[in-house]
Amino acid sequence: MTQRNILAGSMPTVIIKAGGSVNVKGHDSEMVTVESLDKWGLSVEKRSEAEIARARAAVGEHVLFDIRVKKPDFRKTDQPEDVIVVQLSGSGDVWVPMASTIKVYAGKNIDIQTFQGKVDAYAGANLNLENVYCLGNASAGRAMNLDCQTMPGNKVEFKAGNDLRFHVRDLISCHVQVRDIGGYWEAKIGTGEKSVSLKCGGDVTLITDQKVEPLPPHYILGRIEKPQ
Repeated sequence: MTQRNILAGSMPTVIIKAGGSVNVKGHDSEMVTVESLDKWGLSVEKRSEAEIARARAAVGEHVLFDIRVKKPDFRKTDQPEDVIVVQLSGSGDVWVPMASTIKVYAGKNIDIQTFQGKVDAYAGANLNLENVYCLGNASAGRAMNLDCQTMPGNKVEFKAGNDLRFHVRDLISCHVQVRDIGGYWEAKIGTGEKSVSLKCGGDVTLITDQKVEPLPPHYILGRIEKPQ
């Protein structure tokens, strides 16, 4: 097993890119720790936010960054804040400081648990976010399970190729639009201040302890569950 560690601080920005599957957990440390059974294709490094932004603008948000992106000169005193970039050619496990901001890209599965920061995640196969504080952007080629405390966006969309389970605990005012294998339905929670679109090739399950009101023209509700 190959392991790499890097000092990141208490609230770093961490970008994780895996060709296979990746498990991410928060821990009470200022280190980013990466483990992989693969002998090759594991790297951990610091890059400037400016370099990352240029790479994102060139190839798009959903494309894994090219390892050949030019490295910044860390000797310069006017460099912007650094981000930690983790790259795995195969699969692995990553531990990050609990309050990190993370972006995770994987060709296969992503599993993120027990994390108090913000997450953006893009999985080629299954995506599971469990006991995560802040939900950013997310998509999955297969099933997606989102279990988070809060969601900052006012108009968001989540897509999955198979089933999609959606639970944001503090979502008490929301207009929900669902398109799944059973068709289309709309509902309102509270006064409907936020707008959430859920699309998938399987079944959407909306998990909430709030009252859900069906909306016209059909006044139909899909699968709704109470949180456990």
